[in-house]
Amino acid sequence: MGQGAASVSLARSDEPKDVPRSGWAKARERLAWYLVAPSLLVVILVALYPLVQTIRLSFTNARFGSPRPESYVGVDNYVRLLNDNVFISAFGHTIVFTVASVAIETVLGIVIALVINSQFAGRGIIRTSMLIPWAIPTVVSSQLWRFMYNDVNGVFNDLVVNKLRILDDKVAWIANATTALPAIIAVDVWKTTPFMALLLLAGLQVIPGDVYEAAKVDGASPWQQFWQITLPLLRPALLVALIFRTLDAFRVFDVVFVMKGTALDTITLAIYARQTMIDEQWLGRGAAASVVIFLAIGLMVIGYTRLVRVEEE
Repeated sequence: MGQGAASVSLARSDEPKDVPRSGWAKARERLAWYLVAPSLLVVILVALYPLVQTIRLSFTNARFGSPRPESYVGVDNYVRLLNDNVFISAFGHTIVFTVASVAIETVLGIVIALVINSQFAGRGIIRTSMLIPWAIPTVVSSQLWRFMYNDVNGVFNDLVVNKLRILDDKVAWIANATTALPAIIAVDVWKTTPFMALLLLAGLQVIPGDVYEAAKVDGASPWQQFWQITLPLLRPALLVALIFRTLDAFRVFDVVFVMKGTALDTITLAIYARQTMIDEQWLGRGAAASVVIFLAIGLMVIGYTRLVRVEEE
């Protein structure tokens, strides 16, 4: 009996793995490619072609409006970036902005998601109203906060100086080089935290409730339930939220440009690339800065995919 079973299993293992597919299966595969082809063509035209052109231009001395034809300069543009103090500052500001904003938004997003995931009266209204900051266009919200940060007539100074009396004198939050970047980070946190909370709320709602009931029966406290149940089961959604926000924060442009323009105390990589390419008309150097942003984001995506793979294993 045992030898017969062993021979059957051995025979099954010796069967060829590449089974010929039927004509119907091949037809379905061809149909799938026909349906996907228009989307792939759009991606090639809209994304891939500009990317290839940007990489090509980064190795040239191309300039806007220059009568001279562009010529190949090798890695000179990248060497200039490494020796440019403004680029180094922009890279540092981008890192600080990304780390600080994403970290604060993640913590606040978890807290808000836990609150609105519980049962209480008016939960639907709270869920809807919390999306208002995220729904406001970034240019509009940035300009509003720029007015509120004004050191003369701004409501923020009136609040912390006259109403709450936290500070003795009014502060030029945007004009001051020390407080400008933290003030902009606070605006980004105010606007984007609802997005993080929404993603994390979706992750919380797929956690079965009977897990918490069993934990209560075992005598687990709310804090133990959070660390041993909620956080581990929320990890996949948390990783997705983190990568989306990290990639978005690293290429930040609008909120910083509206509130501070090209000021050196808050300049980011995206603003540096735009300034080099448009204001100074160095197309090749601006393309090199854009390629650096692309490579940094690519490394983040690779790290994220490896992290997700480890979590799945």
